[in-house]
Amino acid sequence: MVLSMKRPLVNLHVQLPKPVEIPQYIPTPLILLPTQEVQHVSDLEKLQVLGSGNGGTVYRVCHKKSSKVYALKVIRGGATEQVRQEIEILRCCTDSPNIVQCHGVFEESFGDISILMEYMEAGSLDVLAKTTLGSFSETIIANIAYQSLTGLDYLHSKKIVHRDIKPSNLLVTREMQVKIADFGVSKIITSSENACNGSVGTCAYMSPEKFDSDGKDYNVFSGDVWSLGLTLMELYIGHYPYMQPGKEAEKTSVIWEICFEEPPCMPKDASEHFKDFIQCCLQKDWTKRWTARQLLSHPFIISTRQNVGLGSIKLGTKRENSVQSIGEIGEVVAVRKKTRV
Repeated sequence: MVLSMKRPLVNLHVQLPKPVEIPQYIPTPLILLPTQEVQHVSDLEKLQVLGSGNGGTVYRVCHKKSSKVYALKVIRGGATEQVRQEIEILRCCTDSPNIVQCHGVFEESFGDISILMEYMEAGSLDVLAKTTLGSFSETIIANIAYQSLTGLDYLHSKKIVHRDIKPSNLLVTREMQVKIADFGVSKIITSSENACNGSVGTCAYMSPEKFDSDGKDYNVFSGDVWSLGLTLMELYIGHYPYMQPGKEAEKTSVIWEICFEEPPCMPKDASEHFKDFIQCCLQKDWTKRWTARQLLSHPFIISTRQNVGLGSIKLGTKRENSVQSIGEIGEVVAVRKKTRV
C-alpha cells in the first residue's frame, strides 16, 4: 500500500534567470591559415606602417626568404566575434579579383591575430587622390566604379554587407586594379532579423536610413551603394561632397546634411550619364536606390566601356588638375617608391 501526501504549494518568490539569448551569428572556430611560403609571422620583416585604427595596425612586410612583399594586419586583443567574422569573410572571398586576398592567418602566443594579405602597391584611393593633388576624370571614375560594383555585387551575392565603403578602403594596384579592403565592421547576413541596424562604419559615408533608429526594415546592402556613390563623387570633385573644399567634415553637421538636406549635386561639366549614375546611388529613399548589379548595367558604365575602354590611356574632356590616365597612376606610384625611405 502506497501512502501519498499532498504538499501545499508555497510561493517562494524566486526570480528565475532570463533565458540565454542565442547569438544570430555563431562564429566558427578560428582556423589558422599558414601559407606554403609563410609558416609564421617571424618569417616576415616589417618595413613600414601603412595605417592604423581601431581595427588594428597594417604593416608593409617582406618575406625574408623569398623577398615577396605583403600587407600584414595585426589585431590586438585576440579573436573576438567580429575578428572571427572578418576572417571568415576573407576565407570565403578568394575567387573575386576585386576583393583583397588573404594569404594566411596567424595567432600569436600573447593573443594577437595577424592577417597576411596581398600588398596593393598604389595604396588607397584616398592617398592616391591626395598624392596627385587633383581629381579623377570620368573614364577613371567609370573604371573604379565598374570594379568596385563588381566587388560589391560579389559580396552581396554571398550575403555579406561591407558597411564601411570609402576612399581609404578601396585599394589599387599600379595598373589601376581596384579591390575592396578592410572587413573589420562587415557582417554576414544570416537571417531576415539580422538587419545590421545602427551607425556602424564611418558616419560621413553612411546612408540616411542608418541614422534612423526606427528604420528596421531597410535593405542593408543599399547602404554600401550610397557609400560608393559619395566616394566616386568625392574623387571627381576633389573634396568630400557635403563640405566646401578645404573644410573639415564636422560630425554633427554632416549627419544633419545627410539626413535632412538633399543629396549633393554634381558639377555642371559632368556628363548626363555620370550625373544620373550618381543620382541612382544617392537616392535618400533606399527603395529607389539602385543595387550594385543594376548599376553595372547603367549607361555610364556601359557607354564608357564601349566607347573608350576602361583601361584606355586616351581620355575625353580634360578637367583641370585631374588624373587623366592609367599611365599617370603608374607614374605617381613610381615617384612614391623612389621617395620611400
